[in-house]
Amino acid sequence: MTKRGRRLSAVAVLAVVCFSGPGGPKVIRTASDLGPLPADRYDYTPQDYQRSQRASALLVRQCMAERGYADFPLDPRYPSDPAVVTAVSTDYGALDLATARRWGYGWDPAKPLALRPKGRRMTDAEYADFPACGVEANRRLMRGIDLERDWLYATARAIEVDKAVKRDPRLRAAWDVWSHCVAEQGFTRYPDPVAAYTDTDWQRDGDGNTRHTRRERSTAVADVTCKRRHHTAELWHTVRAQKQAVDIARHRDRYDAGLRALRTYRTTIAEVLRKLG
Repeated sequence: MTKRGRRLSAVAVLAVVCFSGPGGPKVIRTASDLGPLPADRYDYTPQDYQRSQRASALLVRQCMAERGYADFPLDPRYPSDPAVVTAVSTDYGALDLATARRWGYGWDPAKPLALRPKGRRMTDAEYADFPACGVEANRRLMRGIDLERDWLYATARAIEVDKAVKRDPRLRAAWDVWSHCVAEQGFTRYPDPVAAYTDTDWQRDGDGNTRHTRRERSTAVADVTCKRRHHTAELWHTVRAQKQAVDIARHRDRYDAGLRALRTYRTTIAEVLRKLG
């Protein structure tokens, strides 16, 4: 058997193990369709972010009121609108075929990722005191947490775990199969799906969106089609899950301390929302 044949066999075997089930393989459109990962319970969630933003805004408003700004808004605009730059990231590259066909590696410009503040503009006097109140609010939310040792430990470990994932021979074989598939359709032979997603040819603007050119959209369609054909994202997710489980077992005490810090943070946020929200 050739080297490429062995790689294909390894990928196929893992795909059968991971993706066969009573309902058969399902179509993956978003990363959440792949299911939870072992490290998820130790990490900051989108809901945590939303609740923390609300709690921080309430604390800032309270602080500003104490400084004499009784009607300070919860969602203030700056005295002049700053440029908005959105950092675009992806765990597995493009996954949704309909989005790939319409928007390539970007999204509907009518639905921006970054929402602008809806409150009134701060006055210059308010703007001068606003940073100090932001620092005070953050200090309040982080009360009782060792920021150096425990805060978001899983997030810090994710960098090292991701390096191990990318070195895994099963994943590298899967990427090779995916890459060959994309190239066979007449597109660039990218080393992995993230390289396709982040290709500078897509000319992302400051908000992270792309130009949605015909070649970009066609490339994205080939990308997603090959992922579905070869179960690339599912295999990638499985390798990540395995590496995370190993890392958690090796550093159990640190992960548990990080989880306690996260729970402390959530308790503080709930307290602020209960009292001020």
